[in-house]
Amino acid sequence: MTTLSDLAHATAPELERALDVLSGKRIAVLTGAGVSTDSGIPDYRGKGAPVRTPMTAQEFLASPAARRRYWVGSHLGWRAFAAAEPNAGHRALATLEERRLASGVVTQNVDGLHVRAGSRRVVELHGTMRRVFCTHCGQVFDRRDLAARVEADNPWISVTEEVKLGPDGDVLPESSDGFLVPECSVCGGMLKPDVVFFGEFIPAEKFREAEQLVRTSDALVVAGSSLVVNSGIRLVERARRRRIPVVIVNRGITRADARATVKIDAGTSDVLAAFADRLPSLD
Repeated sequence: MTTLSDLAHATAPELERALDVLSGKRIAVLTGAGVSTDSGIPDYRGKGAPVRTPMTAQEFLASPAARRRYWVGSHLGWRAFAAAEPNAGHRALATLEERRLASGVVTQNVDGLHVRAGSRRVVELHGTMRRVFCTHCGQVFDRRDLAARVEADNPWISVTEEVKLGPDGDVLPESSDGFLVPECSVCGGMLKPDVVFFGEFIPAEKFREAEQLVRTSDALVVAGSSLVVNSGIRLVERARRRRIPVVIVNRGITRADARATVKIDAGTSDVLAAFADRLPSLD
């Protein structure tokens, strides 16, 4: 059981307030990259986060050289990314859902760790690295199968334990010369990971699903997100308009701190585990 001694002394009053606010309520959860840092996946903006220049969707679609550079980095990072395991925070959210205390998880992450931890209702706002699809015919491929194809077509490529993994499961390659970009095995078309690239919009049906989850819940918990991405702040605003409590758990400031009912400046794993341990079951 997670006790107050497991958490920083300064966060203890906020934890108690959050438990009081969430007690007896069915909770929607919004998660960001900070939930996965304890699984070895770096976040975007936290202390020590790597400087990133994300590839835009326009660049990926328009430039063969950009696609080659992307696929080299994506594959080099894939093995380390796929080897990451759910942490205590992921498992706590799955427990809250199993106990019917959480209505589901909306995540900005593409790592699939909520699903692997056992959460059943997961809205992946930005897609998932588990799948790749053809932009021409729509055929969908499992990323594990594609990784095997990439290695067969590029036997010289090396995957080491020293790659500097990014939040989206990619690395910056030293060179992409000679790399054979994978194509659709059905029609020969262009393949693209099933994720929302920088410069792309979240699919409308995905956001509606996330809104529905918030609309049918009694409280919103934001975990591990600075809420810089507009989709997250829009969901917080939906909760605020419904006058339901908003609890934010994040190291450092977020864009919605002033709107939070309770803000806990701490890591997510211990706090979410405390929620799972101490929130009473609903009648």
